[in-house]
Amino acid sequence: MTINELQQRYAAHPQVEAVDGLLKDASVRSIYCKGLCASAAPLVCAALAREAAFPFLFILGDLEEAGYFYHDLVQLRGEEHVLFFPSSFRRAVKYGQRDAAGGILRTEALARLQKNEPGLCIVTYPDALAEKVVSPDALNQNTLEVQAGERLSPTFLDEVLRGYGFERVEYVYEPGQYALRGSIVDLFSFSSEYPYRIDFFGDEVDSIRLFEVETQLSRQSKQRVVIVPDLTVFPTEGGDGRVSLLGFLPKETVLAARDFPWVHERIAAVHDEAMSPQAIAARESEEEVITLDGMLSTGEEFLEQALSFRWLELGAKPAGTPQATVTFDTSLQPVYHKNFDMVSASFKQYLQQGYTLYICSDSLKQIERIRSIFEDRGDNIVFTPVERTLHEGFADNTLRLCLFTDHQLFDRFHKYSLRSEKVRGGKVALSLKELNQFTPGDYVVH
Repeated sequence: MTINELQQRYAAHPQVEAVDGLLKDASVRSIYCKGLCASAAPLVCAALAREAAFPFLFILGDLEEAGYFYHDLVQLRGEEHVLFFPSSFRRAVKYGQRDAAGGILRTEALARLQKNEPGLCIVTYPDALAEKVVSPDALNQNTLEVQAGERLSPTFLDEVLRGYGFERVEYVYEPGQYALRGSIVDLFSFSSEYPYRIDFFGDEVDSIRLFEVETQLSRQSKQRVVIVPDLTVFPTEGGDGRVSLLGFLPKETVLAARDFPWVHERIAAVHDEAMSPQAIAARESEEEVITLDGMLSTGEEFLEQALSFRWLELGAKPAGTPQATVTFDTSLQPVYHKNFDMVSASFKQYLQQGYTLYICSDSLKQIERIRSIFEDRGDNIVFTPVERTLHEGFADNTLRLCLFTDHQLFDRFHKYSLRSEKVRGGKVALSLKELNQFTPGDYVVH
């Protein structure tokens, strides 16, 4: 069974249909989904976003919680419909150390939001939300679209890239770089996970391809790409022309969170910490001095803007008095600690009560392993394998189904992954590749 088939079944959930009906009523400004636990929340949200005519912004408590929520949504909807909006700093914002990989994901999210795509899901957390972004007008003015077959001078492209602050290098390995080799221009835009290779025939764009940093080999052809500079420092570091992400969002966007008061408090704390005398002194001691004046939202600014959007609350209790409440009846997957006596007894009990069992795993071999364990024990346990896994299993007592995950059955750590991790490793991979090409007797300038 595919996870999409499971999601389709869950989309027919009476409570999901009730929430969907409320979202279609523009007069309902706040909805509280009560009783959602574990991965039931992203499963419900994925079903709602699939049919929605507006985007969603999911605000989780911190980076880790947002990473797992993002993972579940990607498993359910695919990477093309779900984007991650991280902080543009490596550590806490107050230290002012930029992270190019985070900048890529932020820029990609902004570019997609400008298109106002229905059902688009953006996942973020307070530390990232506290950072202001470039305004829509500034983004339009500093974006270059290149299409295969159009007339474009390589000299003009070189001038544009320099104006955008791109660095000319021999080999492209991180965002903000470009290389010229005859009729080929390699460039790494801040709007893409992979760099572009643009092949010119005279003053005409002959082809555009994505390529791997590590191998320098092409991945796939593209008819159209967008070149965007580093929007975390462009056009200025003083905060001119910047707005909060909420100010960038389309007005019909639905904000979803588990704890809106915590989001408000954390955004206020990020601003106050970054503007403290100790944080300013620490940034001034760094080689690259970054001023954060005007680049962070205050808690009051967030609250004022958030109140103009519609809210979907997913936590243990609502922030205030919601206009509508929909109650789900879900419970957490039991903790088994690899004890298959407990697993077997629990599964049999669920089956006797009329539940349908689903076991999610990214590995078919793992599913076969579980099936073999039951057969070796002589247990007659019928379950349906699901080809992908979510972060946390749960039981839905309304649909009478249990969604279990293999990593929880075997007590294994489950790690989310973000696409930006490839970008962070690009420079290291290229350096190692160059080192491996050295032979005894080669000259080295140091």
